[in-house]
Amino acid sequence: MVGGLVKTLRPHQWVKNLFVMAPMFFHKDLVTKINGTDFLNIPVVGRSMIATGVFCLLAGAVYTINDLADVEADRLHPVKKNRPIASGEVPEGAARAMSVGLVVVCLGLAWLLDWRFAAIALLYFVENLAYTFKLKKVAYLDVGLIAFGFVLRVMAGGYATNVSVSGYMLGCTALLALFLGFGKRRHELASDNAGKTRSALEAYTPGALSVALALTGAATTVTYVAYTLDPATRVFFNSNYLWLTAPFTLFGIVRFLFLVSGRAGRGLKAESPTQEMLRDVPFVLNLVLWVVVILVIVYRLRPSP
Repeated sequence: MVGGLVKTLRPHQWVKNLFVMAPMFFHKDLVTKINGTDFLNIPVVGRSMIATGVFCLLAGAVYTINDLADVEADRLHPVKKNRPIASGEVPEGAARAMSVGLVVVCLGLAWLLDWRFAAIALLYFVENLAYTFKLKKVAYLDVGLIAFGFVLRVMAGGYATNVSVSGYMLGCTALLALFLGFGKRRHELASDNAGKTRSALEAYTPGALSVALALTGAATTVTYVAYTLDPATRVFFNSNYLWLTAPFTLFGIVRFLFLVSGRAGRGLKAESPTQEMLRDVPFVLNLVLWVVVILVIVYRLRPSP
C-alpha cells in the first residue's frame, strides 16, 4: 500500500513546482562571491529548496484529494482507472488521512519559513480545493485557475527567498501555464469517454483549443523575447546576450504542440502532457540546454584556465 500512496502523490507532476525556484534562479542569487571565489548561496538555495518541497507535498495532498473526489469518474477512464484509489490498491480512509497530515505539516513548515510564503501556500491550497470540487467543471476558467496556480508558485518562491519578482516573470509564467493547460485539455479531449471523465471537456472543441494553443504559445514566446531584450533586463544581468535563450523557448513550445497533437511519432500514450514531455528526449535535451545557456549568461561561467 505504501507504493500506492506514493504513486497517489504523483511525483512525476512535481516538476511543475520548479517554478518556485524561478525567482532565485533569475535573480543571480544561486551563486555568491566570497573572497573573489564563487560559492553556492546556501541560505538562499536552502530556503528555495524547502519552499519547493512544501509545494511538492502540498500538491501531492491536492492530487490525493482530487482522486478521492473523482474516484467514480476515474473508474470509467481507460487509464485513470488504474490509479491507486480508483483501482482499490489504496483504501480511501488511508488516502484521506495522508492528505490531511500533509496539509498540516506543509502549512506549518511554510509558516516557519515566512508568513507571506505561508499565506500564498494557503491560497494555493484553497484555490485547488475550489478547483477540485466546483470550478474545474467550468470550461476555460479551469485552465485559468491552473495558470493562477503557477503564478502563485512563482510568488511563493519570491517571498521564501526575499527576492523581488518582476512583472515579466509573472506574465511569462501566466501565459506559459495557460499554454500548458490548454495542451492538457487537448490531450484529454483525444481520449475515449472524455466528457464522462471531465465534464468541462464537453464545452471544448479541438478547433478552439488549437487556436488557444497557438495564441498563448505565440504570446509566451513574444513576452519572453521582450523580457530578454528589455533594457532593464540587460542592465540587471549586465549582459546583452540573454536573447540567445529565446530559440530554446520557441523549440520547447513547438515540440509541446507536436506532443499533445500526437504528431511526435508515438501518439498520445501517457496520462498527461507532463509525462509525455518527460519521456520525450528532444524536449528534455532542449530544456537542459536552455538551463545551461542561462547559467552561462547569467553567472558568466567560464572554463577554468
